[in-house]
Amino acid sequence: MANKIAPLSAAMEDYLKAIYLVRGSAAAATTMVLAATLGVSAASVTNMIKKLAVLKLVRHAPYHGVELTPAGEKIALEIVRHHRLLEAFLHDALGLPWDEVHGEAHKLEHVLSDNLEDHIAEYLGDPSVDPHGDPIPTKAGVVVTSAQHTLAELAPGARAVIVRVGAQDPAHLRYLRELGLVPQARLVVLACAPFGGPVRVRVRTRQVALDEPLARQIWVNVARKK
Repeated sequence: MANKIAPLSAAMEDYLKAIYLVRGSAAAATTMVLAATLGVSAASVTNMIKKLAVLKLVRHAPYHGVELTPAGEKIALEIVRHHRLLEAFLHDALGLPWDEVHGEAHKLEHVLSDNLEDHIAEYLGDPSVDPHGDPIPTKAGVVVTSAQHTLAELAPGARAVIVRVGAQDPAHLRYLRELGLVPQARLVVLACAPFGGPVRVRVRTRQVALDEPLARQIWVNVARKK
């Protein structure tokens, strides 16, 4: 992936990455959503968006929030690649738990050189996903995703394989790991309570229940019926 078109601050890169990730979740990257995502004030978001717009990295679309320009998306994908490669390295090579790698990778993603990025990718065998199952953009900026459904969307009796866990809260990740709800785990949906109630599943020999918001953070591939 090519270098950035101009030197940017870490804060600017954080905004570009946040816009990319928010829009990737099918949500509009509004001022309020970005403020909540980044933990800053709405006024700070407005000021930064103006700066990024001057650099032609974002544009504001009425009723659709902020959008990345092609140049802005290129930079966002580079930062996402750095972040997820670092998560994979910290987890696979150094043995950090999957609930700790996000914070550590965030500290390092802005200073990772292209040379070190290439060496990490080669050392890990050019992985396609990070420890949470999130796709790692290729060097050319291509993102390949496979999961189409969240656990909350499945009907009772459905069998599935976990592909990605979108939760980033360390406590949630520790909890899911304790339950065995990690990428590549196979499960069966036992029951789904109505009106946003819990989803009950069997993973291995254990039955567990998850509230709907957490179940929507677990992406799966549904097994075909024989």
